[in-house]
Amino acid sequence: MLSRLLKCKIHRAVVTHAELHYEGSCAIDGVLMDLAGIREYEEIHVWNVTNGKRFTTYAIRGEDDSGIISVNGGAAHQADVGDLVIIATFGDFTEVEANAHKPRLVYANPDNTVNHTANCIPVQIA
Repeated sequence: MLSRLLKCKIHRAVVTHAELHYEGSCAIDGVLMDLAGIREYEEIHVWNVTNGKRFTTYAIRGEDDSGIISVNGGAAHQADVGDLVIIATFGDFTEVEANAHKPRLVYANPDNTVNHTANCIPVQIA
């Protein structure tokens, strides 16, 4: 049996563009994509922290070190420039792979540069 686990995420990136009349996708700064391990054309989940909307699209590579997070096509109705988003991917893992898996987590600064990276999320305390 396979288990679907968080593969990677970019946490609290800021939307820089919302392009309704562009082919549907989400352009992500290439440096952020590489650090997180997101492949071009990979399915991504985008969770808008600002307005609570969630949608699925695919990643396209944005210019390296540009800070771009551009929500494109119909998804542009789901996010405004300045919104905080979490971008995540998932993968299917065997039991052995799942036991050894550590997600790639990239935490963004307000200008979409990298604040820090990690491979685990701290235990939530009550």
